[in-house]
Amino acid sequence: MEFDELPGFRFHPTEQELLDFYLTKAVSGQDMVDIIGFLNIYNHEPWDLPGLAKIGEREWYFLVHREAIFGRPRRTTEKGYWKATGSDRPIRCSMDLKRLLGHKKTLVFYRGRAPRGSKTDWVMNEYRLPGNFFLSKEMVLCKVYRKATPLKGLGTKGSDGRNCQSAAA
Repeated sequence: MEFDELPGFRFHPTEQELLDFYLTKAVSGQDMVDIIGFLNIYNHEPWDLPGLAKIGEREWYFLVHREAIFGRPRRTTEKGYWKATGSDRPIRCSMDLKRLLGHKKTLVFYRGRAPRGSKTDWVMNEYRLPGNFFLSKEMVLCKVYRKATPLKGLGTKGSDGRNCQSAAA
C-alpha cells in the first residue's frame, strides 16, 4: 500500500526535518523510509512532476543529484528554466540557533529561454546541506508546488481512484 493511499495520512515535514533527517540520511547513504524518490527533475517540466512523485497532494518532494556546468547549476528543461528569486536563506536548528542545518533557495519556473521567458505559477524550494556548495554533483532536496492552486484543479485522485475532476462531473 502506498502512503498516499492511507486515509488521513499527510506528509508535511518542516524545513528542519527535510534537512536534518531526509537529506542528511540520503547524502550519507543511510537507510530511510522510501518516501522521497530520486529524480533528475530538470529532465521534466514542472507540470509533469506531480505524477512522478512518490507522495504529495499540493507539494511534491524529490532528491536530486544536481549537475553543475562551469560551477553553475544546470536548471533548464526542454520548455523552460528555473530562475532563482533572491539569495539563499540559512536554515538553523530550532533548538540551537547557532547550528546551521543548510540553505534554502527559492526558484520560479519560466517558459521559454532567458531572458525572455514568461513567469509561471510553479515554485521550487531547493534545500542543500552546508559544505556541499562546490561539489560538481551535489545532492539537494527539492519541494515543488504550484502557487495558489486549488486541490481540485491538480487532478488528484478521489477515494474511488478516479480523477476528482471526472468524479465530480
